[in-house]
Amino acid sequence: MGTRVAVVGQGYVGLPLALGAAEAGFKVSGIDIDLARVAAINANQSPVEDVQSAVIAKLRADGRYEAHGHFAPISEAEIVVIAVPTPITSDRVPDLTYIISAATAVAKHLSPGTLVILESTVYPGVTRSVLAPLLAEVSGLGLDEIDVAYSPERIDPTNKTWTLANTPKLVSGLSEQATTRAANFYGTFINEVIPVASPEVAETAKLLENTFRLVNISFINEVAEFCHSAGIPIIDVIDAAGSKPFGFMKFTPSAGVGGHCIPVAPHFLSYAARMHGVDSQFITIADQVNRDLPTHIVRRAEELLGAPLSGKTVLVIGIAYKPNIADTRETPAAALIDVLRSRGALVAWHDEHVNEWRDEKSEPIDSTHDLAILVTPHTNLDLAKLGQTPLLDTTWRR
Repeated sequence: MGTRVAVVGQGYVGLPLALGAAEAGFKVSGIDIDLARVAAINANQSPVEDVQSAVIAKLRADGRYEAHGHFAPISEAEIVVIAVPTPITSDRVPDLTYIISAATAVAKHLSPGTLVILESTVYPGVTRSVLAPLLAEVSGLGLDEIDVAYSPERIDPTNKTWTLANTPKLVSGLSEQATTRAANFYGTFINEVIPVASPEVAETAKLLENTFRLVNISFINEVAEFCHSAGIPIIDVIDAAGSKPFGFMKFTPSAGVGGHCIPVAPHFLSYAARMHGVDSQFITIADQVNRDLPTHIVRRAEELLGAPLSGKTVLVIGIAYKPNIADTRETPAAALIDVLRSRGALVAWHDEHVNEWRDEKSEPIDSTHDLAILVTPHTNLDLAKLGQTPLLDTTWRR
């Protein structure tokens, strides 16, 4: 195929995307400012659970893919994809720092005719009003000389059912040409590409997807607290409700939400709503329910022990935000541990996928603790090693 592609950001989103494009025949440069990550990739060591090191090795050997710690390859690329993090600030408002930094670096190497696609989660209007003008200003090119599009990432790490290839891809450009070029690009390695009316539609759709999940997860956690108080097994309730073939979707209780999407994207939507003078009450309530979960879990822990937690040794099991990965971004375990320690508990944690976190190391599962709390149920956990230690399961299955 020969077309050169540069993907900025080689994490959970950018690396699978870059390799998918390379497997489709594009010549791909993966760009990341984390030089240790770049070195690992170029040593054929995958930093992402979903990506096999052997795939990296093959594509590098074929000359289809290489990782870089600088932006020079942009100058030869016909297509540039930006897939960098978009966190929220301590005030829970969108932080576009990474996008602005990446776009500025990209723009310095842009050539006329380049297609730039943003995949990062943003509030509506960022592609049109922030990204495109920035690219034009820094590059010195007119907006009629570059094509700009938005296509929200839908990567779900370790999901074996829905992968990059078979998850439908939304796309929309600032022009009909940009939309067509972006759709044609993704169509070479993604089964279904769905053009939508505008970048704002695609941007908002991404926020809706994740806000829907936040609201429903928070809701089921609230119902779980009621069922606990009433002595009704919540899992049985969910299974019973799930027998209805329409009008109901199963969500299960947890210690909260984590990762790069669900705890973050709803705040982009509420931020945009405030910009337009709209009060997003559901998002505010769902967020508060989620943030209150550590306090509820601590209360259940004290009920289980029949005593205050002060001076008690507690082992929190599972620090990653979801099973079978090492990603700790926005992990619900963080707030839970903070609340436990504020109550005087002596907290250690175990996670076979996360060896070090917050300057602490994973401790083994054993029977030396007063209480264990299961937050993230990795597949190969050997909970039998707890012996007679009481276990509080935040998924409500034990």
